[in-house]
Amino acid sequence: MSNNSLTPQPLSSEERGADSNEHTLLPSRRGVVGEAPLITILGPTATGKTALAAEVAYRLGGEVISADSRQVFRGMDLGTGKDLADYDLHGTHIPYHLIDICDPREEYSAYRFVGDFCRAYDDITSRGRQPILCGGTGLYVDAVVREYRLSDAPVDPSYRATLESYSDDELTERLASYGPLHNHTDTETRERLVRALEIVEYAQQHPDSYTRLPEMEHRVFGMALARQQVIDRIERRLRRRLDEGMTAEVQRLIDEGIPTERLMRFGLEYRHVTRYLLGQCSQEEMFRDLFTDIRRFAKRQMTWFRRMERNGVDIHWLDATQPVDTLVEEVLRCSYHQ
Repeated sequence: MSNNSLTPQPLSSEERGADSNEHTLLPSRRGVVGEAPLITILGPTATGKTALAAEVAYRLGGEVISADSRQVFRGMDLGTGKDLADYDLHGTHIPYHLIDICDPREEYSAYRFVGDFCRAYDDITSRGRQPILCGGTGLYVDAVVREYRLSDAPVDPSYRATLESYSDDELTERLASYGPLHNHTDTETRERLVRALEIVEYAQQHPDSYTRLPEMEHRVFGMALARQQVIDRIERRLRRRLDEGMTAEVQRLIDEGIPTERLMRFGLEYRHVTRYLLGQCSQEEMFRDLFTDIRRFAKRQMTWFRRMERNGVDIHWLDATQPVDTLVEEVLRCSYHQ
């Protein structure tokens, strides 16, 4: 990928295999012949994923499952880009799942997401409808497409005490002995290292605690745009959301008792707008810094998706400048006529 473009270039065989073992998970399972594949639409922020997913759902009589780590929270609408109006089209409401399911005070994890995804997927398919996974949270999409095995371990103070005498390097080596990591941020801080070890060692003793995804065929599509086009879209969308009341949304959350420290942990819009409301920066500084961070976020998303490709995920990249009807036809053709 060039420095001037977010449009992916085909991976060479060397690139695809360069770190193929780094995130190796269970072998991909193939669904029952004749079942509809899970259609996944991913891409960096501001590339039109939701609008396309809703149109595909309309054509197929489907329902959308969101794969966004912040859209699960109620009351966080403009800052997370829920774009709920996109689900009402052609006089029809497209059902969506995993949006507005949590209070912002709650913690939400990849483990919980996979469980919620499985329930939504089973519900949709049991009614004979087409599931469409849509989102930009790479960890969540990857967890479904590559079938992560995750475990939700309780916090164990006595176990944590046994790790206190070990150095960070020793803990990292111990964690690596259990196999490839899903998320390399697990080694960024001692707190995350300890938690990762707590989870993996609990799972060794409680194998039934692992998530188990249903058997699925996968068709994965990515929204591709030149980098400058993504930047321009990010800026237009940010200005529009501020005009529509994003600052007032954050103020309302504070008034409802959501701690400012919690809001800043959500990052991006919530971090910078909260800082502005606390008087820690000017409005001009808020916009400048937020715009910069969203651009960086879009690059990190593409980095994750490229790593998914290197790990064997076949992403069919779509030219997001094309009319949505053209993109819908391409998704349908590639999903059902291979």
